[in-house]
Amino acid sequence: MTRWLFPALVLSLMAAGVSAQDARYQQQYQQNDDNTHYGWADVLRVDPVYGVARTEVPRQECYDQPVVRSAPPQGSAAGTILGAVVGGVLGSTVGKGDGRTAATVAGAVAGGAVGNSVSRSGGGEYESTETHCRQVAAVSEQRRIMGYDVEYRYRGEVYVSRLNYDPGERLRVRVSVSPAD
Repeated sequence: MTRWLFPALVLSLMAAGVSAQDARYQQQYQQNDDNTHYGWADVLRVDPVYGVARTEVPRQECYDQPVVRSAPPQGSAAGTILGAVVGGVLGSTVGKGDGRTAATVAGAVAGGAVGNSVSRSGGGEYESTETHCRQVAAVSEQRRIMGYDVEYRYRGEVYVSRLNYDPGERLRVRVSVSPAD
């Protein structure tokens, strides 16, 4: 007796599972409409419907721009000293006696002033480049399948529907019948 109990228990559990699946199937596909039933149609043709999907992708665009800059003047003691020496030498060649000494001193002072002035004006302007960046939106276009035009035959009649999936060789259809009035 226990020998038959286990197979009977397994069989009853399987029957309960099938019954539960059947109930879920009926709830999913059937509404409480007695004039509706389901069938299978043969798919004759499936044509993909393409569309263009646009997406904006931000990216950074950079470019170099020339700019003119001015360097601050920088005086140097070397320019002043060199100017004083050259001025003193030139001044010593002028005059005789005490006049030569005065000319040497005056030449050294004038040469130092000129040398200092020349060394300060050496900054000037120069050309350089600066990198500037900005955010731009690049538009990317991609050709994508947006749906499928499906031609199918159900009970000798040919129908066409647009679906969002490729149904394969057969298509489940819901048939609803109602009076034409």
